[in-house]
Amino acid sequence: MGEKDIARQSPNVARMKMLGAEVVPALSGSKTLKDATNEAIRDWINNPEDTHYIIGSVVGPHPYPDMVARFQSVISSEIRKQLKDKTGSELPSYVIACLGGGSNAAGAFYHFLDEESVRLIAVEAAGEGINSGRSAATTRLGTPGIFHGSKSLVMQTEDGQVIEPHSISAGLDYPGIGPMHAHLFESKRALFMSATDEEALESAFELARLEGIIPALESAHALFILNKINFKINDVVVVNLSGRGDKDMDTYMKYINS
Repeated sequence: MGEKDIARQSPNVARMKMLGAEVVPALSGSKTLKDATNEAIRDWINNPEDTHYIIGSVVGPHPYPDMVARFQSVISSEIRKQLKDKTGSELPSYVIACLGGGSNAAGAFYHFLDEESVRLIAVEAAGEGINSGRSAATTRLGTPGIFHGSKSLVMQTEDGQVIEPHSISAGLDYPGIGPMHAHLFESKRALFMSATDEEALESAFELARLEGIIPALESAHALFILNKINFKINDVVVVNLSGRGDKDMDTYMKYINS
């Protein structure tokens, strides 16, 4: 785990250690998700006899992006079941999910990919602004390239050097997206939007005050888009919350106290 992410998600790290995990800090680069992935793959390659890297997002070499998407598809399977019980139909009008590497969005979209009536919206991290130089909005800033063993969209210079991303959210602080999402972007099957750090924070506090739910900072990016779309009164809109906000309380408290 990136050293920077260990600090900003200290409650998660404490839980992992309590459950018996050894958390090794990645000290290279920006010390975030990209660098943790680099170090994990490097260790896997150097120690193939007793090491296997279980990838947590829809990135990396084949077959891992596909495998993770299938594991995560339990999300969209559950959405269909619950919608059937609540509305009589398995199909919503919209499914909205945040997007970093893309496991959360892949899981939320998976069982709706062939349902053309369902609008899919992925929300990336704009960081301090798309053109600020501190962003992680890959579909706006990326170009085709090879990264972590797969061809996809990557934030990179003209000579292929990866550009450091920025997001207030550790889970979205990644300079690329999984190949599945690159395909959804290029085929226009999904709409790709973005939210800044500030917009995500405002949306998180709005949800907390209206519903008593503290979302993960990743998911708060998706919530922001609810104010940007003119929904019809009968639209059934699903926003996937990728996790609880307990892990992000240090960041939230800084915002409250600033």
